[in-house]
Amino acid sequence: MRTTAGIVLLALLAGWGPAAQHPEGDAILAKMDRNLNPDSFEAYRKLINIESSGRTKEFVLYTVKKGKDRVAALFLSPASEKGRSTLRLEDNMWLYVPNVAKPIRITSLQSVVGGVFNNADILRLDYAVEYAAERMEEVEGDTVLHVKARTAAVAYDRLTIRLDRTRLLPVRIDCLTEAGLLVKTLHFKEVKDFGGGLVRPSVIETESPLYKGYKSVMIFAELKAREFRDEVFTLTFMPQLETLRR
Repeated sequence: MRTTAGIVLLALLAGWGPAAQHPEGDAILAKMDRNLNPDSFEAYRKLINIESSGRTKEFVLYTVKKGKDRVAALFLSPASEKGRSTLRLEDNMWLYVPNVAKPIRITSLQSVVGGVFNNADILRLDYAVEYAAERMEEVEGDTVLHVKARTAAVAYDRLTIRLDRTRLLPVRIDCLTEAGLLVKTLHFKEVKDFGGGLVRPSVIETESPLYKGYKSVMIFAELKAREFRDEVFTLTFMPQLETLRR
């Protein structure tokens, strides 16, 4: 039988375990989260997948989030996807398809839309929930945070986050493996005033060395604070997400 100490040692040898403590970096990461969106909100987003041939495919999603660990999204278009919905509770994710008996379990590294965005990107929790700061530096007038995943369940082992020092908003995020290999890069562009004091990038573009010649774009059309009942974030409510739209 393995002792607790033995389990911890195995985790550390595997590269997992408590990240080096960096309270200032963690505070900046949490502030970045709130600068990107309220703690609980609703949003309308368009996702565009661009193939190397120039061919595109677009999706429109209505998204709701509550607190640090609950987020759901409803497909509004294209017609072939309309009525589908996704739900994330902490690290657990499901896809609901109309006329299918029950929601299907999905993983963070899969993608319900194809393209470069995976399910973890689409159903994003707060960065500070999933990552802890290890170190921080200043580069060409920007703040750069180096963060490590808190658990092995997170999609990316490490992130290098470059922030606008004044606004504490991300400019670029490199998503890396434990060995430091680049998985994808997220570019945050076109800062927009969404009202209610929320000023943040409205466009996120991503590219990956694993998908050469392909690019995916996420465009936020609306984003505002809104509170929801706990019931909204349950498997039984997934077919009813449309009722939340005003």
